[in-house]
Amino acid sequence: MEFAAFADRMEAIEAESADLEIVSLLAETFREAESELPVVVRFVQGRVFPAWRSATLDVGPNLCYEAIARAADPNVDAADVEAKLAEVGEIGAVAASYEFGSQRGLAAFGSDGTAALTVTEVDETLRILAAAEGSGSRDRKLDTLFGLFNRTSQREARYLARIVLSEMRIGVGEGAVRDAISEAFEVPTEAVERALQVSNDYGHVAEIARDGVGGLDAMGLEVGRPVQAMLAQAGTVTDALDEWETAAVETKYDGARVQIHRDSDGVSVFSRNMEDVTDALPEIVEFVERSVAAPAILDGEVVAVDDEGEPLPFQEVLRRFRRKHDVARMREEVTLCLHAFDCLHADGDDLLEEPLVDRHARLADLVDDADEVDELDGPTESAVSTLLRSDDADEIAAFEADALDAGHEGIMLKDPESTYSPGRRGKHWLKRKPDVETLDLVVTGAEWGEGRRAQFLGTFLLSARVEGGGDGRFRTIGKVATGITDEKLAELTDRLEPEILSQEGREVDLRPSTVFEVGYEEIQTSPTYSSGYALRFPRFLSVREDKTPESADSLSRVERLAESP
Repeated sequence: MEFAAFADRMEAIEAESADLEIVSLLAETFREAESELPVVVRFVQGRVFPAWRSATLDVGPNLCYEAIARAADPNVDAADVEAKLAEVGEIGAVAASYEFGSQRGLAAFGSDGTAALTVTEVDETLRILAAAEGSGSRDRKLDTLFGLFNRTSQREARYLARIVLSEMRIGVGEGAVRDAISEAFEVPTEAVERALQVSNDYGHVAEIARDGVGGLDAMGLEVGRPVQAMLAQAGTVTDALDEWETAAVETKYDGARVQIHRDSDGVSVFSRNMEDVTDALPEIVEFVERSVAAPAILDGEVVAVDDEGEPLPFQEVLRRFRRKHDVARMREEVTLCLHAFDCLHADGDDLLEEPLVDRHARLADLVDDADEVDELDGPTESAVSTLLRSDDADEIAAFEADALDAGHEGIMLKDPESTYSPGRRGKHWLKRKPDVETLDLVVTGAEWGEGRRAQFLGTFLLSARVEGGGDGRFRTIGKVATGITDEKLAELTDRLEPEILSQEGREVDLRPSTVFEVGYEEIQTSPTYSSGYALRFPRFLSVREDKTPESADSLSRVERLAESP
């Protein structure tokens, strides 16, 4: 498929407002894609790699602006592109405003610049770009990206720029892609949904669906390929017992969610965002290698502990995640402990459809007793969380008190018969924390400070995620400036300054990339912010390194919290 044909179809989809028509246009696109179907499906979502892979293009906005400027005209620079972005509001429209091709003889990837781009060629070139690393890699990325833009029409440039920055903005969510796969290849939506849950790869599922429902039904979990974590919503003991009569109760740890894959080749550890963090957590890897013999996929929490085994705050765990250098030194400074609480796969058996209590029993059988390895380096607590089954609110309250006394966050309440639904947040898992309620919100803007803080971004605009929100996928809900030390402001400024999209006076618009955990006293209705709500006395708690903007708290959750007594 020529990339121009793909761009034409994306333009038609973007112009369509009816959901059913969007699905039909997507389905037609998928049917026409032939051998390029997996790539087309991912491009529609603004992806180059499947969701389960931690590989990224590693192209920031500034590099993209520079490539566009270089392909546009010798008299255009990145500052001009950024200024136009502030005027028109999104990178696709900016790229489409230039006429590329005046430098085709300089195309950086070996083409003479005359042949029409294909979807496959764009994909292969972006993968080459992603693989560039080491000395001079930024220049190689720039050359590669310039070469692509230099061969595009204005319409092609619109969607290439969006794919590069993972901001497709055509009003297509995951549900629409799922339904389009079902319609295109005449397979049940439920079969597509299940295949997506176990594979986390829309392109691959579309390819299998083309051959019929039998292939979808045969798909299963694959050790080494992470899936999305099942999520919880806020709830109470009364909610749990009223709904299920008996609740499964676990400790809620103040740690980082991990998914652990064990096979004959070794152990891989993935964060909640499915980022590979294996190298940063060697003691967790060693523990699983010693304690788990059979192939398995475990769900759990990594917690930092002090010399006495007492839990440390969540921020201590983050000092270890994504650590690429000085891992041995950081291991000495921050000790980690694994608490596994669920089992998705055990010794050849997928367990997603098994009840929670049965999955926990398989987990307990799978993991050797931690007492046998207490004298070795690594976690010294049991690797399997305790699971209490109770219909007695007082017994649950006592369990919660013990968890709090031990320094943990609180308790989790789960339906004992619940299956494991990757990526779903529903009523079958409830999190109860007695602390002040918090929200995980996306930073979409900021203000430069004044006086001694003038060189720092000092006030941060917070937004809630809108489910299926398309272009308007975030709604503002307030600003936070308290709870942040000068040292932390410097860190946040270094982190967020490259994400600045535009600036007017002291105020800047930021590319949604970072999630803050924010405490607050109350949620009030307010016309000041686009969400219709405002946080009363918001306070910065931490950066949620384990969350992406797509997994931040939704506006619907804000609404529920605002309406609760």
